[in-house]
Amino acid sequence: MSALIYALVSVIHTVINLYIWMIIIAALLSFVQPNPSNPTVRSIIRGLYRLTEPAFAWVRRKMPFVLVGGIDLSPIVILLALQFLDTFLLKLVYG
Repeated sequence: MSALIYALVSVIHTVINLYIWMIIIAALLSFVQPNPSNPTVRSIIRGLYRLTEPAFAWVRRKMPFVLVGGIDLSPIVILLALQFLDTFLLKLVYG
């Protein structure tokens, strides 16, 4: 295969992994509830929310059963889907 394909899959792999970490951090922050009066913390929380909430909302709309007893399982659904996509792309290109 072309070097361009390998480079593109490598970039996609990196973006998927970064988004996975953003989802994990956003999920952890939802349990911890850091001090929102700190401007740095507030901007980090707002940025993570803007990057992750559209995906969470989409999963909640398509699969309303991910809200179980007040616990939102949409991050787990997204993490599993991203891991599947990442593994699929890597196996497809690298064999």
